Amino acid sequence: MGKLNIVKLGKIEYSSALEIQESTLAMRQRNEIEDTLLLLEHPPVLTLGKRGEYRNILLSREELLQRGVKVFEVNRGGDVTYHGPGQLVGYPVVDLKDRNKSIKDYVYKIEDVFISLLKEEYGIEARRDEREYTGVWVGNSKITAIGVAVKKWVTMHGFAFNVNTSLEHFSWINPCGITDRGVTSLQKLVGHELDMESMYELVIKYFCRTFGYGTLERPKPEELMKKEGAPHVSEEARMA
Repeated sequence: MGKLNIVKLGKIEYSSALEIQESTLAMRQRNEIEDTLLLLEHPPVLTLGKRGEYRNILLSREELLQRGVKVFEVNRGGDVTYHGPGQLVGYPVVDLKDRNKSIKDYVYKIEDVFISLLKEEYGIEARRDEREYTGVWVGNSKITAIGVAVKKWVTMHGFAFNVNTSLEHFSWINPCGITDRGVTSLQKLVGHELDMESMYELVIKYFCRTFGYGTLERPKPEELMKKEGAPHVSEEARMA
């Protein structure tokens, strides 16, 4: 049973979170820290994966600018993804050398986190789609998007779980380049808004159980970032 750092970054700009991810990744590659799970929310933002196509962004540059929505090209798999308030985003920084270097098994386990959480806590039958699409689905609607990158066998990027997410914002894009399926949220499925702090704790519980972490540490972001070369996490960046 391994040890996992849990770091809650709160509401944070995408660029700042990416910088923290990259620094955490480098520290994990140097074995200076244990596996780490960064948990956070972003203001409305679009990210485009390595295979992403701008045609799957349905708003013009002017419309995006009016809404204050930035677009980031990132090194994960997948196409275009929306992040926004009420969406619980997790960036696991995990050394796969301790997990048989199986990227497929790693992604399956992330899917299992949310399949189990939804079934056991809410009685919701969710599933993976092994034939076509990564992620977790309720019927034909995606509730958790997954996109990862692996650098020297250490992971970055991760999952986006729609809790209280504004589903109207997904009309800005073809989510993950998919045009024949929908998007849903836990709020829509249960009929009421969820307490985000409680959802953070549920995700931590099921993530640790699925991946077999027995010991949790909860360093504050500034404590984790004290390592040489790590970025400073300002209050402005965190938007807490």
